[in-house]
Amino acid sequence: MARSPARVAAWPWPVRLAGLASLGAIAALGQVPASWPVATLAALVLLFALVRRSGPRFWDGWAFGMGHFALSLRWIVEPFLVEPERTGWMAPFALVLMAGGLALFWGAAFGLARRLRLGVLGLVALWTAAEVLRALALTGFPWVMIGHVWSGTPLIQLASVMGVHGLTLLTLGVAALIAAPVAGLLRGAVILGLVGGAVLLDPGPAPPVAPDALLVRIVQPNVPQNEKWDPVLQPGHLRRLLSLSGPATGGSRPVSLVVWPETAVADLLDWAGPTLAMGAEAAGGAPLATGVVRQDEQGRYFNSLVVTDGQGAVTDLYDKVHLVPFGEYMPYRDVLSRLGLRALAEIQGQGFATGTSGRLIDIPGIGTARPLICYEGIFPEEIGPDRPRFFLLVTNDAWFGRRAGPEQHFALGRLRAIELGLPLIRAANTGISAMIDGKGRILASLPLHQAGALDVPLPPALAPTPYARWGDIPLFTLLVGLAAVAFWQRGIDPKGRGA
Repeated sequence: MARSPARVAAWPWPVRLAGLASLGAIAALGQVPASWPVATLAALVLLFALVRRSGPRFWDGWAFGMGHFALSLRWIVEPFLVEPERTGWMAPFALVLMAGGLALFWGAAFGLARRLRLGVLGLVALWTAAEVLRALALTGFPWVMIGHVWSGTPLIQLASVMGVHGLTLLTLGVAALIAAPVAGLLRGAVILGLVGGAVLLDPGPAPPVAPDALLVRIVQPNVPQNEKWDPVLQPGHLRRLLSLSGPATGGSRPVSLVVWPETAVADLLDWAGPTLAMGAEAAGGAPLATGVVRQDEQGRYFNSLVVTDGQGAVTDLYDKVHLVPFGEYMPYRDVLSRLGLRALAEIQGQGFATGTSGRLIDIPGIGTARPLICYEGIFPEEIGPDRPRFFLLVTNDAWFGRRAGPEQHFALGRLRAIELGLPLIRAANTGISAMIDGKGRILASLPLHQAGALDVPLPPALAPTPYARWGDIPLFTLLVGLAAVAFWQRGIDPKGRGA
């Protein structure tokens, strides 16, 4: 293992950066949908072996990140191809700028570790901190985090204890330890620990459903994004929604809630009364939760979720708080509009307005739910302190392409359920729609690009997890401790290449 990093360290810098970008792309194979975490671990081990030999460098971290994000976020071009005549030219720039911009966080961690001479241990702490910052800075983008590579394995259950940032620290720490000049027996123990953890953490099958469990109908209409707002096609879309919503029975028992996806209702909320009434009738009098666009007295538009009673009257409402930059609104609009740029989902020349705050909504006969509209499901820090009965996530992943984007988004929603031990109802326009329990087990689902409906029992909420109680406080404490040890090691190893 030592000879390969030595050769890489001696390469001319363009070749070195290309090699590190390729290594970063291999690391991206751990992300959904490939879900090969062994590839990520192997790439990280090689990278840490190189760092131990030549020290961390800003451009090394940036190149590795560029390769990782370019491959794992390849779906980012898809939203710009919905209207290719207007926005198609932006697609390649979007991928390059997104990958290069996110890679700056990793490059900064490497550069700072070199400047402070903190070695591999300091790099692990700084790299984890950079991932935390990436999740929060500006509007945040906690997508394809390093800790996400365990999504397809039982090790993802550790998120209930340490969250995704803790999984990132664990992944980097394990890779650094394997790359360190330690006894082979210790390396074997680390690998055996990962395998053993995967066996012990497997939650197994879901327990039997209680006979009196409430049934929820989840509707997936599967409307392509380029057809969604076509006024000629909208009556057919509505008929499909209504037919999938009723008869509202799950075997011999009526359902207690029908869920439609994000912006399932084509009319503005003020004009949607007849549609909501038809939806309530199709639901057999059960509450209906659906995404809809509403306009307030000031003329602002909101991406909203409403709950109706058995007659279609709105009983509760939630406005999306965390909007998608460049999708639902245009940052620096006054400047960028002069260049002819506007948000992808603008309505009548304006983007969406931000809701006042995240809050719980009441579902008659069931309890409180934490609504999450699309993008909001990727932010664990924004769930809020109040514990609901379940998560209610509505989304329109038709923007995200045909596989990688929707599957990654689905995995992020599942992670929220695991972190807090709460069931999650997910209704997606084109999929993946599902019922997920508090262990992240998928109790029922509809695949991508297939219209259908699910009648599925709502599982119970689990006891609050350690992560629900403490959040990222233990992680931040550990990062401070690691940084302190790294500074102490710097006094012993002035070159800053120690463990």
